[in-house]
Amino acid sequence: MGTPAQVGVPVCFLPGVVRVICFAFTRRTFQIAGVTQPLALIFYEDLMPGTQLVNRLQDLHYRVQPLTGEEDLAATARQAGPMLVFADLVSKRTNVCAAIAALRAGPETAHVPVIAFADEAETALQESARAAGATLVVADAAILTHLEQFIERALHVE
Repeated sequence: MGTPAQVGVPVCFLPGVVRVICFAFTRRTFQIAGVTQPLALIFYEDLMPGTQLVNRLQDLHYRVQPLTGEEDLAATARQAGPMLVFADLVSKRTNVCAAIAALRAGPETAHVPVIAFADEAETALQESARAAGATLVVADAAILTHLEQFIERALHVE
């Protein structure tokens, strides 16, 4: 964790006090970090944007739970309680738009923002995702570049 000066704790020159302050500060920080680290569910099949998105979210201090098609998105969201859901709309195994609609239909998960992404050429798929209730639908080429702005926009409460 570092020395008291590195973590912003005032340094006290009384013997034993610095150690107690450091212990209390690091313990409290650890507990807060464990509780407040938000969860993001990510549904993807294509490794290229999917794994890059996982890594980028972890860099932004999100806990990430990848879903690859076998899991039911709505059931996993009910159980895990994510802050955000990311969904790659292109899937050979799952109707992702139906999964988004099922997520929106449940009272426990209707509030969870969904950021869906697909290739720019997939306009019909993008429109289906909007109709299913996706909060944002973006081009997969832009998801990593503008990730923080997309997250901020999806979490914005009006």
